[in-house]
Amino acid sequence: MQHYTMRIGDRWVDTDERYDIVNPATGEVVATLAKGRAEHVDAAVDAAWQAYRESGWRETPMARRAEIIETVAARMAERAGELGELAARENGTPIRIAQGLAVGLPIAHMQYFARLARNYQWEQPVEAVGTMTGTIRREPLGVVGGIVPWNFPLLLAVWKAVPAILTGNSVVLKIDEKTPSGTTVLAELLLEAGLPDGVLNIVSGDGDGVGEHLAGHPEVRKISFTGSTATGRKVMVAASGNLKQLTLELGGKGANIILDDADLDLAVDGSLWAFLVHAGQACESGTRLLVPDSLHDEVVGRLVARARQLKVGDPVDPGTDIGPVITARQRDTIMGYLAKATGEGASVAYQADLDEETYARGNWVPPTILTDVTNDMRIAAEEVFGPVLSVIRYHDDAEAVAIANDSEYGLVNGVWSTDLDRARKVAEQLESGTVWVNDWHNLNEKLPYGGYKQSGFGRELGPDALDEYTQEKAITYETSGRSERAGWALLFGADAASS
Repeated sequence: MQHYTMRIGDRWVDTDERYDIVNPATGEVVATLAKGRAEHVDAAVDAAWQAYRESGWRETPMARRAEIIETVAARMAERAGELGELAARENGTPIRIAQGLAVGLPIAHMQYFARLARNYQWEQPVEAVGTMTGTIRREPLGVVGGIVPWNFPLLLAVWKAVPAILTGNSVVLKIDEKTPSGTTVLAELLLEAGLPDGVLNIVSGDGDGVGEHLAGHPEVRKISFTGSTATGRKVMVAASGNLKQLTLELGGKGANIILDDADLDLAVDGSLWAFLVHAGQACESGTRLLVPDSLHDEVVGRLVARARQLKVGDPVDPGTDIGPVITARQRDTIMGYLAKATGEGASVAYQADLDEETYARGNWVPPTILTDVTNDMRIAAEEVFGPVLSVIRYHDDAEAVAIANDSEYGLVNGVWSTDLDRARKVAEQLESGTVWVNDWHNLNEKLPYGGYKQSGFGRELGPDALDEYTQEKAITYETSGRSERAGWALLFGADAASS
């Protein structure tokens, strides 16, 4: 059985206490992980600062840094099958989806970050004003921390660690205790490719102890966190102690709007994709489906017919479309939400029949489509994080926008229409960091990704992704050999300033 340890400085560090890594489809222990403590965070931060000051990494030419990342991306592609299977066994992502989203996207995004790095502008001249010229210079922050969730751990580790490493920082990543494999492989490949010891450190442990300690550590200059809004608030409080920079990508309750001119074949399949990927365990899931009155019954009928064709089962089976949820606790939470929804008046239009014999082990939640949902119900307001779709009626475009925006979240929304001008007008009114038109889960590396409102702030991906891990310095030059003295005269008087 594989045992994962932490990487601190130049060592792989084990502990007496261990986490069991449980396959959510079977309940079987498939690996173990060293359980870190606050003292390991301290050691990792110390090692990161030592590497930042002594390893020479921040002086390494950008072309060499980019080469290392490109090498790792290529080696990761060679091991895509292995990484996909590890993800399937650890967090229940069906292997087809794991190899695309959980492995394929990290590879593509690493390649993109490396291309950005090769053309990165560390300095920009400032246009001369009188006899003064200047330079705007970007510099690394120092040591940055990343807190990675369990649902897409390799992808989100790449988003946090790779831009930081490319810009000359050292990194401490806190990984989730349920899904260590992908991030461990990332660290191994980076070391093999030539990354100096201590530039990337990996610690494990619980969120309230290890995660909060990292967020509040006085020697960490920035934290990038992906997770729930509730935990994001804790991270923000902890980080406020030394005013460190923050990127928070938090919860979502995506509104998926089908306009009355939409291509229904495309919109229905896309809407299933929006809420069923990884059994709905993605913060950018489209879990509120807004449908015009005139199309409601047809859309629901099509959704149910297509949902019946999907297979719930073993994530390692290439024929599986939908896997389990991550823990028994999460399963019970989701089932509780469903009970509350029907108690508030929602109707079950579809629920997969998961017979007890086949699904006796594991954390299974039947994919469910609810109708007669109103936006004030808990099922429509709160992030369920499961394979549950709430269908909400609307009358016109203005009401659809109002319903979509009536949420504390603002991560993603979507619009389906054959009229792109009309879709754009709707998209421009939606309060979210991303709006997908005729698509969903399109995490294009060239587009910035992040939230409005309680879905967080800061951006990952996009052309400015590397800037998030640097700070600006202004350097000015007086080129005449003497100042124009106007400011000095205000302090010393005109006669003294001219002497």
